[in-house]
Amino acid sequence: MTRVPGWLLRHRIAIEPYLGDSAYGPRYGDRVENVPALVVAVRKQVRDAEGREVLATAQIIAGPELECPPGSRITLPDGRTATAISTARHTAPGLPVPASVEVMCE
Repeated sequence: MTRVPGWLLRHRIAIEPYLGDSAYGPRYGDRVENVPALVVAVRKQVRDAEGREVLATAQIIAGPELECPPGSRITLPDGRTATAISTARHTAPGLPVPASVEVMCE
């Protein structure tokens, strides 16, 4: 299986993976800096983990190794902090299609 080519991932983002809620609010893992990605400004209705329709304002495409569960904090290339709404892993074993991860953010 091939992966999305690195030369397409022109932006760099930082991710703080969501670990869950605690008595003091949401918990996040260690910040991962300089993650290669392709970031696109969008305005698209998507469903969150609870099934509610929300407006996504950024779409991120990254390599298949990206770990970014819904609820993660993402610092976009323009400095804006976004929250991951949904994560989709795209694979096509046996086909000449690159594997990638797509993250929709609000």
